[in-house]
Amino acid sequence: MTRIWLLSMMAVLFLIHGLNQLTWAQESQTGNSWLDAPVQDDGPPGSMVLIPEGEFLMGDNDGSRNERPEHTVWLDAYSIDRYEVTMAEYQKLLDKDYSIEPPPLWDDGIATGEFGIRPAVGISWNDATRYCQWVEKRLPTEAEWEKAARGTDGRRYPWGHMQPFVDIANYNQGTTGWVSYKLTLSPVTSGTRGMSIRHGLKQGGKSAYGLYNMAGNAAEWVNDWYGRYYYEEGPKKNPQGPAEGDFKVLRGGSWEDQPVNLRVTARSKGGVDFQDLTTGFRCAKNAK
Repeated sequence: MTRIWLLSMMAVLFLIHGLNQLTWAQESQTGNSWLDAPVQDDGPPGSMVLIPEGEFLMGDNDGSRNERPEHTVWLDAYSIDRYEVTMAEYQKLLDKDYSIEPPPLWDDGIATGEFGIRPAVGISWNDATRYCQWVEKRLPTEAEWEKAARGTDGRRYPWGHMQPFVDIANYNQGTTGWVSYKLTLSPVTSGTRGMSIRHGLKQGGKSAYGLYNMAGNAAEWVNDWYGRYYYEEGPKKNPQGPAEGDFKVLRGGSWEDQPVNLRVTARSKGGVDFQDLTTGFRCAKNAK
């Protein structure tokens, strides 16, 4: 009897495993379907969020050397894109200005199709700047980016202190590497439903100010030159970064990164012409 019971249980476990594998395969064929949350009340791509003036805590004393020290920064009010700039949005600039070379592996058909809501990646800092100027905006400063991602409560990730999960952010695909725009990237409107609700995150992966994908998906260019020790010497009101440098700053981590690089204080860098399938951007502008 015990032998029959054990065989029956094994059969049930194999059946469950097979169903799980089938579900995983179906999701892999359709992209990160559990992340494909539609935009509801937050507006379409290009929508902006007003960040009020005031102080916030910038940096992390427990982070890398270039994140120290923690310090209080005052920022004037400004607006910043709720979402990363999409392929569809960036394609409009490519159609308008033929002097701009498309990013690596760019596909006009994908950009203008149903998957055009993925973030535009492979964008250099120079071309990100050109796009923002074209839509009468600008790249955010590093401090503006961090406040929009972190809020004023010193959180570790845009959604709080809890470690990332795949329904909250698109990350940790470095072992697999790039597959395609459809399968590697998530829609810029993703990360607001699914397991995140069961984890107690009513806003999913959104930041304190309601911005999407401030961690993972595409690492984002900001306007500042990179300075490893800038936090020690920069102004405490409206810092703009060093006056010059060799690299520009990237924030937020990407689909390729591990959780440590998704922290709101993590900093990386690249040259102004650097292009990689992990790099995208969002725009900002001064508040009226």
